[in-house]
Formats: sequence, structure tokens, C-alpha cells
Amino acid sequence: MSCCAAIGADLVASDLQARARQQLRLAARPLGNGLIETQISVPDIHCGGCIQKIEAALGELPGVRSARVNLSTKRVTACWHETADPPPIIETLESIGYRANLYDPSADVKDAVLPELLRALAVAGFAASNIMLFSVSIWAGAEPQTRDLFHWISAIIALPALAYAGRPFFRSAFSSLRHGQTNMDVPISIGVSLAFAMSLFETMRHGPHAYFDASVSLLFFLLIGRTLDHVMRERARTAVKGLARLAPQGALVLRPDGSRTYVNLDGIAPGMRIALAAGDRVPVDARVVSGDSEIDCSLVSGESIPRIVTPGAALQAGTLNLTGALTVAATATAKESFLAEMIRMMEAAEAGRSVYRRIADRAARLYAPVVHTTALATFAGWTVFSGDVHLATTTAIAVLIITCPCALGLAVPMVQVMAARRLFEKGIMVKDGAAIERLAEIDSVVFDKTGTLTLGSPHLVASELLARDALTVAAAIAVHSNHPYSRAIAAAGRAAQEKAVAFDFVVEHPGFGLEARQGEVVYRLGRADWAFAAGAPPENAAGVVLSKDGRHVVHFRFEDRLRPGALEAVAELGRHGLSLIIVSGDADAPVQEMAAQFGVPAAARVLPAQKLDYVRSVTATGRRVLMVGDGLNDAPALAAAYASMAPATAADVGRNAADFVFLRESLLAVPQAVRIAREAAGLVRQNMAIAVVYNLFAVPLAVAGLVTPLVAAIAMSASSIIVVANAARLRGRTWRRGSSGAAAAAFTSLPLVSAGGR
Repeated sequence: MSCCAAIGADLVASDLQARARQQLRLAARPLGNGLIETQISVPDIHCGGCIQKIEAALGELPGVRSARVNLSTKRVTACWHETADPPPIIETLESIGYRANLYDPSADVKDAVLPELLRALAVAGFAASNIMLFSVSIWAGAEPQTRDLFHWISAIIALPALAYAGRPFFRSAFSSLRHGQTNMDVPISIGVSLAFAMSLFETMRHGPHAYFDASVSLLFFLLIGRTLDHVMRERARTAVKGLARLAPQGALVLRPDGSRTYVNLDGIAPGMRIALAAGDRVPVDARVVSGDSEIDCSLVSGESIPRIVTPGAALQAGTLNLTGALTVAATATAKESFLAEMIRMMEAAEAGRSVYRRIADRAARLYAPVVHTTALATFAGWTVFSGDVHLATTTAIAVLIITCPCALGLAVPMVQVMAARRLFEKGIMVKDGAAIERLAEIDSVVFDKTGTLTLGSPHLVASELLARDALTVAAAIAVHSNHPYSRAIAAAGRAAQEKAVAFDFVVEHPGFGLEARQGEVVYRLGRADWAFAAGAPPENAAGVVLSKDGRHVVHFRFEDRLRPGALEAVAELGRHGLSLIIVSGDADAPVQEMAAQFGVPAAARVLPAQKLDYVRSVTATGRRVLMVGDGLNDAPALAAAYASMAPATAADVGRNAADFVFLRESLLAVPQAVRIAREAAGLVRQNMAIAVVYNLFAVPLAVAGLVTPLVAAIAMSASSIIVVANAARLRGRTWRRGSSGAAAAAFTSLPLVSAGGR
């Protein structure tokens, strides 16, 4: 009977595991290249040791390519191969002592940790202050009978206080030990428990010394540091939560029969038509099908002036429809929308593995064995040389307490959290926390022109003078591209178009233009030297042209305006010794005109592959390049650069390739981001130095027996508080003016072939 019950239990467990893995696949988000991503909520994550342990365990699972832990959001992002069976991620996390479940972005989870920490802090503070009063009386020279009484009263206060206030540490340590692991809370729990046990033993034998005040005060100071850390991270998460709340729970979807059905946000698919009333937020990325209205785009651009939208206009998820009713067609799912991308970037900003963070993680990983060995050696040494077991135990406990690596564990992530928040306040999203460190080290900047230094929304010059038929054909081709020139032609041709023009196919050639076929007729819209079959183009065919079977039909000229803050941004970067250059696929005349306006060198007619080669050639000389671009043709160079930035209006592939995305129109986001990154790098170095210097001084003093457990508790907690407070100093202050010099000399010395580009 018991055998059958065991078999039945195994079958139930196996069925539950199969369901869990199936849910894991259903909740996954495709990344392309055969990879998918799943987010797991792990509420018990609390330190650098947890990060290392989880990432190591999941990284060993078959099919898992990478696993990244976000300490602030307490989530694990696992990337695994789509063709593989769903890996046992949740089961693995539970096997190493962490509760885990699939992350539900729609769930409004209340913060249960902060109230628990505050209650524990209050209990520990109350108990420590009262025990300290008795300790002062004992230090003042109380009689032995009075001393014993005060020790017993201190023990009565300390025992329930430790049991209650120490739960966050004891629970974590027990869970880790139960699964054969160690973390930072293990030596903390051992130190507190030993201090209390030794004090109780001394009280029972009427000894003169007891350290109830040290054990409770240690918890009090530890809780101060952990509460501050939690509050700071919660402040950083507030921005992400605010973004998530901008997405409505669902929308009214228009069915083919004209009926309306409310569909939850996750159920909206590309192509669905959605009815948006005035006052509704756009649920997913969409395009206006019918209706006119004004849209509050402050989320995207930072501009308070509403944008007028008409049929054909693109809308981003989270923006607010202000005045009129609209019918829109969804162009992305909720998981792939602009708003979801912003949230992912904000969360990823603090999870990157920078050089400093890897150093801190390795130090934290070595912490437990090194500390335990040091404490044991201290106990043995003092026992041998002094013969006083009591003194040896007290000294070993002080070593356990004072060597807590909280300061080292907080040194880097706290600064990354603050830097990500400061950047977000400036309208700059970060996709990887390690990119902040790289941005601080750049010495060269490569700018694209169209869509970067300019707004990328040129308008067609003298469109009323163009032949109506030619403009209609060009507009019908141009709608198949997101290139700024294509959008300008499509907008100008929309009013002139009298009848629809159909093509057998339209294909885009990045850097050249669009090719369309209509029966045996081939149209090309793009660069002149590519559009014509043979021979030089006509003199009046500069810029973008339309050709028919290789023969000139019409040429187009455009005007664009500078992006706000472009001149100031380039000047500020140059003043601080950064090498600057403009590398564009546009024609020579407009590129050189802009280069003269900015006072920097430039290269025109550069193909996407040549931009990539140029970035690589500059990198090969030892320089660290920041690439700032937007279009499809900039994506390879953005990915290859040491650091990269793109505007929110960039093509999807450009945003995906960039490390930073700035949401507002102003190009001042570039020097602002560099300022914040450099200040963050300085604070990280300061924090690392504080942690290292603290341990260099504190550990020898503790081993030498010059530090009591109480002083050790105060010193250890003070170091953590100093690190957190230092990280909070990050404000992204304005650069002090520096010398300009000939910053572009390094660029102009490198060869760059000008071969034309769109």
C-alpha cells in the first residue's frame, strides 16, 4: 500500500513538474536566433552571494545559455535555446533554497519586505537601547550582585529581540545551510548566536563580562544597512512601476462584423483593430487607421506639447489619447511594445556585470570560507598563546562580526541603481548596467547625421512642382520603408495620390534604396548612382531619385532641421577632450555643410559596412568609441562600438543594438549620460576603496584583540551605511569646463572610404 502511495506521489510530482515546464515555455519571450527568455520571480534574493549561487546553478542546466539576477527587482532572467526542452529552472532554484515562480507583470505585488525590516529594526533598536542602559551601569562599577541582575535582565530582553529581529538573517542562513550552501548571513548568524550564547554562559557562572549589548546592537546596525539598501532599491523600482502602470489592462477590439469585444492586454495581437476613446492610453504599439486626435507623447519625447496625429501615424504604447476618438491597428504585442522595452531596459540597467561588479562578486564568493578560517585561526591562536578560552572566543566573535562584506557587496550595485535612476530622470534608458562603466571610459564619439544630429524628419522641397504621377509612384514605393526620406516622400505623395499603385514586390537595400517590380517594369527609389542602370546620373539628379528601368524619372530634394541641443552637445563633448566626427551615408554637400556648422570633421556617402569597418579601425588603435546613430544602416556600427546610443525614434534594430536609448528630442542626452557615467565610475572606485581600506584596518585590529564585538558591530554597519550614502551622492552634476584642444586629430588620421550611402 505504501509502495503504491509512493508511486502515486511520484507520478503527481512528475505531472506537476511537466506542467511547470510547459508554463515556462508559454511565458517565454522570443529573442530571435533560436533563443527565448523567461523571467522568474525569486523573492528571497538579498545579497551578492545569492546572485553568484543562482547564476552558477542555472548556468549549468542543459539548454540554458545565460542567467542574470536582478537584485533590485528580485527576478532572474534566463535565456535558453528554443529547440531544447524547457529546463528545470524553478525546480533548480527551489533545490538550492530559493522560492520561485513565474513572473507576472500584471500582478500588483505589495512590498512585504520593508514592513518586516522596519518592525525588526524597531524591536532591535528598542532592545539595544535598553540593554545599553544596563551595560553603562555595569561599566560604571556596579556591585557583583547588581551586575548579575543586570546581566539576567539583559538576557531576558535580548533573547526575544534576537529571535524576532534576527529572522531575516537566521531564515536565510538556515535555508542556505539546509541545501549545503553558505551565504553572507551564515557568519552573521553564527556571530550573533555565539555572542549571545557566550554571554549567557558567563551570566550563569557569574562572570564579569557579557556581550548581550553587542549581539543585539549588531542586529540593529545590520538592519539599518539592509533597510537603507532596500529603500534605495525600492526608490529605483518606483520608476519602473510607474511605467508599468501606464499600460491599460486591456482594450476594445473591433471585430470584422463590427462588434466590439474587450480583450486583455496579453491577448492583443498585431493586426487587431482597437477603438481608442479620448482619455485612453494606447495599450500596445499601433498605427492610426482612422480619426484625428492629439496625443500626449511626454513619455517618449519629454515634450509637453501634444502631437497631432492623423491616419498613418505611429503610436507608442503608454502614450495618452487626448481629444478625439481613434481607430488604430496594433503593430506589436504587449511584450514587444515600446513601453515593455523601456521597462526591460530600466530593469537591465542594474543587472549588468561590469568589471568592478565581477570583482565584488568574486570577493563575496570567497567571503564565507575566508572569514570562518580567519575566525577559527584567531580562536586557536589566542587559546594557545593566552590560555584564556573566554578571551579567544570573544576575539573570534569580533572577527566574525567585523569582516562582514556588506560594504563590498553594496559598493557597485548601489551606484548602478542610482545611476540608472538618474539617467531615467534625464529621459535616458540603459539596457545594460555594464554599459554605464563603458560609457565613462569613452574617448571618441562617432555621430550619424540624419535622425541623430538632425531630427530625421526631413520634408520634401517644392513637392508641388513635381509630376503628380511620378510622386504617386514614388510615394507608393516609399511606404515600404521607415527611412526619413521615404517617410517624407510618402507624406508628400499622400495628398497627391489619386489611385492605389500596386507592385509585385518591394524590397529595401540598406544604404542604397528601394526596388519595386511591376510586371516587367523595375522602379528604383534611392541613391542616384545605384538607381541608374549605367552611366553618370543627370546633373539635376543629386540626392534621392526615382528611376524606371534604369532611366531617370524624377529627383527629390529635402530639408531637415537640427535636433534640439545638437550644437551645445557637440561643443560640450569637444571641450572635454573627446574626439568627434560625423560619419553619414548622405551626400557630400549636406554632410560637409553640417560639419562646417559643428566644426568637426566628417565623411559622406558611407555604406553600413564601411561605418562598421571604420568603428573597428578606430577601436583597433586603442580608442574607445561611442557610436550615436539611429537607422538600420547604423545597427552594425552601434553593436561594434565600445558604447552606443540611439534616439527613441530609431529603427527597432537600431534601438536593440544600442546600449542607451534617449527618449527626448534633445541631443544633450549624450553629454548628460557621459557626465552621469563618469560620476558613477568615480563613486564606484570610492566605494571599493572604502570597503578595501575598512577591511585592511579592521581585520588586523580584530585579530589582535583590540576590538570588542560591540565596536565590531558598529564599525561593520558604519562601513555599509557610508557606502550607501556615498552612492546617493550621484546627481549627474555639470562638467567643469576643460581644455578643448584638437580633439578630432585621431579621427582624421584614419582612412575612410567615401562610397555613397542613403
